[in-house]
Order: sequence, then structure tokens, then C-alpha cells
Amino acid sequence: MSQKEDLFAHQDTLAQLHEDIPLSDKLSFIHQIILQDFPFINRLAIALFDEKTDMLKTYTHSTDDPDNPITTYEAALSSAPSLRDIIDHRRPRLVQDLDIFAQGTHEHTRRIAAKGYKSSYTMPLYQSGAFIGFLFFNSLQEHPFSPAILRQIDIYGHLIALMVINELAAIRTLVAAVQATRSMTHYRDIETGKHIDRTAHYARLIARELAKNYSISDEQIEHIFLFSPLHDVGKIGIPDSILRKPGKLDDDEFDIMKTHPEKGRKIIDSILEDFSLYGLGHVSIMRNIAEYHHEAMDGSGYPKGLKGDEIPIEARISAVADVFDALTSRRAYKIPWSNEKAFALLKQLSNTKLDRDCVNALLRYPDKILAIQQRFKDDESA
Repeated sequence: MSQKEDLFAHQDTLAQLHEDIPLSDKLSFIHQIILQDFPFINRLAIALFDEKTDMLKTYTHSTDDPDNPITTYEAALSSAPSLRDIIDHRRPRLVQDLDIFAQGTHEHTRRIAAKGYKSSYTMPLYQSGAFIGFLFFNSLQEHPFSPAILRQIDIYGHLIALMVINELAAIRTLVAAVQATRSMTHYRDIETGKHIDRTAHYARLIARELAKNYSISDEQIEHIFLFSPLHDVGKIGIPDSILRKPGKLDDDEFDIMKTHPEKGRKIIDSILEDFSLYGLGHVSIMRNIAEYHHEAMDGSGYPKGLKGDEIPIEARISAVADVFDALTSRRAYKIPWSNEKAFALLKQLSNTKLDRDCVNALLRYPDKILAIQQRFKDDESA
């Protein structure tokens, strides 16, 4: 080997983090690096905090036992005093023996214990000073963390935190750009902010219920949650004379209206290019929701006339969430339907217009639906 070639002999251990791969793959890669030095760290996991609902939500994880994950759940942070203490102290928490929480009733505590984990190191995640979630290092051993080990783990923890913050910031940039695009026209959006919140939470409810049978990851659930409310962005390209017409559209007008899904896809593609966000994980979810949310299970929808499983699952989920909220919301031209009446119509539309599994997933939780409606209630004076 020549002296010049010696200059490039070392391979960057973390070079794979530069690649265009999902956050979950990056986390798994870092976990493999950590295991080389600390084989007792059996699980890395990230939970995100939803300030509007006080819920902690599983987001992504890496475990050395792929058949033993803790996924697709959410729990109230207010009911977990030990986790609240981490935020209050703004410092990580070290538990060398999780038996001290043996009598704990919080969902996270029970799930961790059920999987056999004996110790944990938990770092709070902050973005510009605001708490956004937790990073968990879990071990099947008791008392494995020494001060020297923790100093090294802290470095990995902050690297992971930066990756998470970078991804979330990119997602928020994308969502904000799409929302701004929709509002920066003559179009006056008849959908309230509460409609957006409700639709997002209905979509999340459906996605979580379908996760196991449809292999939907926590990351994908979160992206469906974030992107579902933006399905109609293409309507900014539809003239007000059609969009806000109080009566039924004629055939020519409806043909124009049916162009909004493809317009939405083009708008999103343009934003992705302008903001250099094509490398962002799961952007296909937003694009599919925008383009295919009016496809029907029997092939009678638009713009492509897709049928059944040809329609991406995220678009099928978004369609059910949006139709349900449209039925149960007040509009200038209609009074809100009762949940029971809306449930009946959704069942009637199952397997013709709407996906039966998505409908059943939503209808399985009437109490949670009611809680969403009560939390995100429209301002009746508006």
C-alpha cells in the first residue's frame, strides 16, 4: 500500500448514518455498534410526547430480540410520575434494578417488566428547550451501568437525539410548507384546525389497530398521523366557483374537482424538491394520501380507478378518518350527524367505497372517538 493510500485506510465506523435510510435503520445500526462495546444493552427505544394530549407514543426502536419488541402503544405521561420526574429534573434517570417499580401500574412499566428487562437508562429529549420525548437504553441485566460506561453511552444518546430532532424538524418543515401552500391562495379553507386534529387522531387510531396485520411500524403510524390531515392540499388548484358551490356540481365541474388529488401530489413533489426533502423517510405516505384518498375499494374512485389492495393502506386509512369527521362535523350546509348514524353509513360503504378493515378498526373504539371529539371540539361561535 502506498503512503498516499494510507491516508484513506480508515473506514468511518458511523459512515452508514450518511445514507438515505429510515431512522429505524439508523437506530438499529447504532445499536449494533453499541453492542460491540456494551453487549448488555438489549434495547434502544424512542417515545415521542404529544403535548396536546399528554400522551407518550412509541416511535421507533431497536432490540437484539426482534420477536420481543414493545411497539404500537401510547400512555398518558401524567400517569407516570417516575417519568415526569425526569422532565422536572431535566436530567437522565438511571435505574440499576427495575424491581423498585415492581408495583408500578403505568403501561410502560408493565410492558418493560413483562419483557424481562432488569435495568434502564432514560434520557429526556429536547428541541430548542422544549421536551419532545424519551430515549430508553434497556438491559436484561441488573446493575450493568458504571459511571465510565454512562459517559460513553451519553455520547451515543446525544447522537441519536440529534438524528431524531433532525428528522422531526424536517417533517415539521414539510407539513408547514404544505399547509402554507394551501393557505397562500384565494382558497378559503372551510376545514377548521380542530378538523385537522380530529382527522389526525382518527387516522392514528385506525393505523395502530391495523399495525400488526398490515406490518405498519410506529414510524409509519406517526407519519400517517401527521400527513393524513393534508390530503386535500390539491384543492388550492380548484376554482372557488366549483370548490364553494352550494349546490351539486355538474359533470364538467366534477371532472375539474376530480383533478385535485393529482394536483396535490404535484404540489407535494414540488415542495419536496424545493426543500431538498426527498431523502426524508416515509414521504411516500404523504404523497400516497394526497393522490389516492378518493380511490374506492370497488374501483369506482379517482384519479386512477385503483381497486382493493392496489390502494395504499395509508390512503385507505385517511379516507375513513376524513369521511367520518366530515359526517360528524358541522358545516354551513349541514348539521353534524350523530356518531351512531355515521357508523351505520361507514358500515354500509365498507368494501365498496371504504376499506372494511379500516372501518372496523375505527368503530372498535367508540369511547376513544368520543374522547377525541370532546378534546378537539369546534368553536361553535366560529
